[in-house]
Amino acid sequence: NMVNLYDTARALGVPFTLEHKRSRRTLQTSDLALNYFEWGSPDSPRVMLLHGFAQTARSWDLIALSLADRYHVVSVDARGHGDSEWSASAAYSSEDHRRDVKTLIKHLGSTPITLIGLSMGGGTSYSYAAENSEDIRALVIIDTGPVGNPKGRSRINSFVTMEDELDTLEEFVQRIHGYSTVRTLEQVRSSVMNNVMQNNAGKWTWKYDKALRDPNRPRKRIPQEQAWAYLKSISCASMLIRGANSDLFMAETAVEMQKVMQNCTLVTVENAGHLVPRDNPVGFLQAVSPWLDEIHGIDSGDS
Repeated sequence: NMVNLYDTARALGVPFTLEHKRSRRTLQTSDLALNYFEWGSPDSPRVMLLHGFAQTARSWDLIALSLADRYHVVSVDARGHGDSEWSASAAYSSEDHRRDVKTLIKHLGSTPITLIGLSMGGGTSYSYAAENSEDIRALVIIDTGPVGNPKGRSRINSFVTMEDELDTLEEFVQRIHGYSTVRTLEQVRSSVMNNVMQNNAGKWTWKYDKALRDPNRPRKRIPQEQAWAYLKSISCASMLIRGANSDLFMAETAVEMQKVMQNCTLVTVENAGHLVPRDNPVGFLQAVSPWLDEIHGIDSGDS
């Protein structure tokens, strides 16, 4: 499995020097067990990666492998996702996610850290940075903001509320590929097992909590005014990344966010939709790595 990852990284041109292994960990919070992975040396500066809705910590593998040369990378399965436990009371608000991040940061010790979050994880990241500035050294927000693009939202909603018990794994591969044309069928096939599981009836279904797919259950987003207030209050070095082809995050929202934030660099990554680090890992790393290294005073040479 790890060998596959190294081969994929080389084939895509993702830079890394050591064949880092990921270590799997579990943390018991006040109400459920969180699953997370650690990469690289615990003595290196810490970077925490927060994935998007319906994704898992494993969607960061290529990025984590590359950053682990210089950073202690922690990639978390959000509650209700991946191998973290589901919340018995379907507590999946931004506040719940922030509380989990707080618990994990406390558990790991040694702050401040850098938070990198995509979509749902991006909302958790910037709201966390606003409320806990002492914990955060730098912040990377990927393809999310106070306002979403309704077109993209309805695409995502129709995707997650489709028939979710399929007979074969290949049906899932085809479906996911249909929504993520940037990635090859092979790339989807190699990662699909991180997102689906077989239920007791032998059907294949999504790994994340079914409550999150209930069309009648409102997604608890950060209220717009609150979100803008959070962004205005953030003073740490921040980078905002938008996928050039994203149908979820509008370019004008990105520009407005950069304006209101105190210290924000805006980057558009070409050949990427909403799932920027997955659609174009090399382009993502070209934006993030030199910037992170400069903030941390790391001389990364030519990489």
